[in-house]
Amino acid sequence: MGRIAGIRIKNYGTLKNVKMGRLLFDATEKELTNMNAIIGQSGTGKSTLADAFGFLADCLEKGAETACDLNNRGGYEKIVSQGAKGSIEFEIYYRETSNEPPITYELSIGIDKNDRPVVEKERLRQRRANERYGRPMSFLFLEYGKGFAFKGNNSGLREEDNMEIGEKVDVELADPRQLGIVTLGELREHPRIVKFKNFLKNWFLCYFSPTAAREIPNAGPQKYLNRLGNNVNNVAQFLYRENPKDFEKVLKSIQTKLPGIQEIKPIKLQNGQLVLEFLEQGFREPFYSQKMSDGTLKLFAYYLLLYEKDARPLVFIEEPENGLYHKYLADLASQMKNSIKGTYSKQLFITTHSPFFVNSLSPEEVWVLEKKENGFSIVTRASKFKHVKQLCESDIELGDLWYSDYFG
Repeated sequence: MGRIAGIRIKNYGTLKNVKMGRLLFDATEKELTNMNAIIGQSGTGKSTLADAFGFLADCLEKGAETACDLNNRGGYEKIVSQGAKGSIEFEIYYRETSNEPPITYELSIGIDKNDRPVVEKERLRQRRANERYGRPMSFLFLEYGKGFAFKGNNSGLREEDNMEIGEKVDVELADPRQLGIVTLGELREHPRIVKFKNFLKNWFLCYFSPTAAREIPNAGPQKYLNRLGNNVNNVAQFLYRENPKDFEKVLKSIQTKLPGIQEIKPIKLQNGQLVLEFLEQGFREPFYSQKMSDGTLKLFAYYLLLYEKDARPLVFIEEPENGLYHKYLADLASQMKNSIKGTYSKQLFITTHSPFFVNSLSPEEVWVLEKKENGFSIVTRASKFKHVKQLCESDIELGDLWYSDYFG
C-alpha cells in the first residue's frame, strides 16, 4: 500500500513551511521511517500537524470547500497562515514499494474570485522505471480543474524538453473544488493515480475515547476501528467471523499486555452480536467493556488496532498517553514498532508529550516541533540535535534526554 517518504506543508495555520523527510528537489534529509513520533511543548503545532493530515484526507473525501469547514476548522480564512501571501500547499513524496520510483503529489488550495476554496493546482510526477536521475515526468497536471493526464505506468510529460511519452488525455473537471485524483483514480487506464488515491483514501486518524468505546454497538461486524474506538465490539465480531481460531490467538496475545487481565473471551449474544468478556485477576465474575477502566480499555483498543488485518497504510494517533499509566507506554511504543517493522503496509505518526513513550524510539524516529518568535513552527529530526545520536548509542535513552531539556 505504500508509505510517505517525505511531506511538506505550507501556509497551514502555524505550519508556515515545515518539511519532514525527503522531497523531490530536497534530498538532503533521510526518508521518513515507519514510526514517526512528533514531540514538543504545548502550543507548538502538534495538533495542527495532525489536523493537516486530516485536512488532506477530508479534501479527498469531501472536496476542498467542505474540508475547510469540517472538524471546527472555521473555513479557509481560519486555517491559512496569518499574513500568508500564497495558498495552502502540500507536497507528498511517496513510495508504493521499495523497488518502485517514488511519486510526488503536489496540491495547492486557494480561493476563487467569490472567496470560495478551490483546488488551484494538482500534480503527480514520477521518473520512468529504471531511471535514477533527471526530472520526473508529470502524469497528472491540473489547474483549476483543467489539464491533462497520461495513461499507463511509464508515461508522462518530460518537462525539460516538453516531450510527451505515452497516451495523453485532456481533463476538465465539473467541479474545481474536488480533487482530480478522485475522478481519475476510479479509471483502470490510470493505475498510478488509482494506487495513490487508494493510499490517501485509507489513511486513519484516531483519538480513542474510553467514554465512546463503552457505547453499546448497534451495527454488525466492522472491519476497522473508527476514530473514537467506539466500535471495539464490532471489530471483534468481524475478526471472530473471519477466523475464530486466529481471533482467539489475538485475544490471548493482547491479554498478556493488559495489566490485571487474566483472560479475554468472545461471547456471542442471542441477537447475533458479539461482545468481549474480561476476567480480571482476583475476581470470579467476568465483566464487559462498559465496566473496564479508561486505561485498560484504551490499551485494548490500541493493541486491537495493531492486529488489524489488511492494515491501513497510514495511522495517525494523537497523544496515546492520555489516561494511561506511564509504565505501560514503553511497551506500547515497542509493540507499535514491532507491528510495522520492515514493511511498506503500515506507517505510524504519533504526537506525544510522554518521555516514557519516546524512550523506546530512536533519534531517527522522533521529530521536534518548536515555535519561533514569529509565531510559526519549525520541525527538526531529533538526530539533528548536537550529540543526541551519539548519546543514545551510549545507552542513554532519548526520552530521558528530552525530559532533561537536552534538546527540544
